[in-house]
Amino acid sequence: MSTPSNDAIEDDHLLVERRPDGVLVLTMNRPEARNALSPQMILKLCEAWHEFAETKELRVAILTGAGDLDFCAGGDLKITMPLMTGARQPQDEWDHALMADPRKFTDGILRGYDIYKPIIAAVNGNALGGGTEMMNACDLRVASDNAVFGTPEVKVGLIPGGGSITRLPRQIPYAKMMEMLMVGRPFSAQECLDMGLLNYVVPRSELMSKALELAELLAANGPYAVSKVKEGVIRSSGLSLDEGLAIENEVSAAVMSSKDAREGPRAFKEKRKPVFKGE
Repeated sequence: MSTPSNDAIEDDHLLVERRPDGVLVLTMNRPEARNALSPQMILKLCEAWHEFAETKELRVAILTGAGDLDFCAGGDLKITMPLMTGARQPQDEWDHALMADPRKFTDGILRGYDIYKPIIAAVNGNALGGGTEMMNACDLRVASDNAVFGTPEVKVGLIPGGGSITRLPRQIPYAKMMEMLMVGRPFSAQECLDMGLLNYVVPRSELMSKALELAELLAANGPYAVSKVKEGVIRSSGLSLDEGLAIENEVSAAVMSSKDAREGPRAFKEKRKPVFKGE
């Protein structure tokens, strides 16, 4: 794995910035195509998510889109979706690589690939369809005040099968969830904030500064404790109270026996900033 650095590497359809504070910033970079997911972008996202999960120095990730109009329009209807349905045959290395391992598609859009580190969505514009679905996979969500959300798939006879049918019922009230899924109308950023789908709505010019502020707060916390909180929440979702408490006991015991659990109180007593190792 590469060592985190304060550089931005333009990799065509995905911009990757590894900051020295442990924050990984991923920018979907196809503004001319509404930042729709191409085979190349999906594969690069998959690679980046695995690097994030496996690299100790990386503590928080931010997912955003290039430009001021679109976060992500979901799978590209001209190249990606025809490829996945068999309507188009693979034509280049990206097509062949994606079709050789379709699991990389679901890993790339965070559908079924659990990462026990915090991920922030910085939604810079329209996030309809797959854009909303990818946001639903993130833990904290900041949106610009011009952002629009929704799952309009039913309008063309499809369903939002990128995780929304499973995630939205766990994240927002039933009536709003069914309106979003079955009516398919767009929702404003303010509406999504009011229903609890977002944490913050800010002017576009303040979007990344707010996302980085949250990322810095998360990165300053004990990384092992943060990851175990997320693990406990994900693993206990949908289980009975007794089953959930058993998982909570498990992750709590792991944290209590960690080096970070000893360092935090020691630093507090000594009136200094803790030096967490994630161990």
